[in-house]
Amino acid sequence: MKISNLALAMALLPVVAFAQEAAVPVQAVQAAPEPETYLPAGTTIPLRMTQMVTTKGDSWKEGDQFNLAVATNVMLGDYIVIPEGTKAVGRITWLTSRGAFGKSGKMDIELEYLQLGNRRVNIDGTYRQEGNGATLATVGGVIAAGIFAGFITGKSGVIPEGRELNATLEANLPVALPKGASLSVPAVKAATASPVQAEANVEAVPAESEPE
Repeated sequence: MKISNLALAMALLPVVAFAQEAAVPVQAVQAAPEPETYLPAGTTIPLRMTQMVTTKGDSWKEGDQFNLAVATNVMLGDYIVIPEGTKAVGRITWLTSRGAFGKSGKMDIELEYLQLGNRRVNIDGTYRQEGNGATLATVGGVIAAGIFAGFITGKSGVIPEGRELNATLEANLPVALPKGASLSVPAVKAATASPVQAEANVEAVPAESEPE
């Protein structure tokens, strides 16, 4: 007895449904992205002041920015990631001038970022600079001076040009090594690399090719 076309179609329906459920999307079997190389967050960045900042007079006020420079090459293995001389920027977050009764000038500063090529790399670092306040001899003078003690003042707080300060990287800094280069330090490998990070990679330079 011949099976009708309708009956044959009904018999094949479960097979077709099973084949559709078993299909695997192509994108689900694509290879995972290659691990990324980076300079890890918390890496110490040695900086040097390129300006003098002081609480004296009206030259500086809260909110003002000042400039620093990277003091020595920051390395990843044998490669320079942040060259010596790279510009850095800090900000005065609090400032008070020297005053009467031996009160010294004080200021708090924060190290904010590096200007690495066309991008800003956030850094961390907070410091307080205080002028030399009233010493024991000055305190004696204040007591003896009586009502004239207000004319005895403390010293201005000064961060001189050339002063060295340390900052740290706020976040991992993706690094593009030269083609074919490799590192023997396992700690610089991330699990995955996002497209945004890959576009922001900083190009590393072999130390031996550093310009004089």
